[in-house]
Amino acid sequence: MGRKKIQIARIMDERNRQVTFTKRKFGLMKKAYELSVLCDCEIALIIFNSTNKLFQYASTDMDKVLLKYTEYNEPHEKQELEADS
Repeated sequence: MGRKKIQIARIMDERNRQVTFTKRKFGLMKKAYELSVLCDCEIALIIFNSTNKLFQYASTDMDKVLLKYTEYNEPHEKQELEADS
């Protein structure tokens, strides 16, 4: 028996939205860590919340990963999701 599918839409209640943000941020950072360990890859995760507070995770030095990203000129996989998707 799987989990109930939730509708992806903005949470209207401020308190519920903050709780969900905190839980999902933790889960996303945990997944980033696990991916870096399991697959021996470099991860840089940058999150700004609705009040522009910065949260970040890097498997190595963040500045080195960002520099590597800005200097990368090869074709690469890119995924952008629209807000309604």
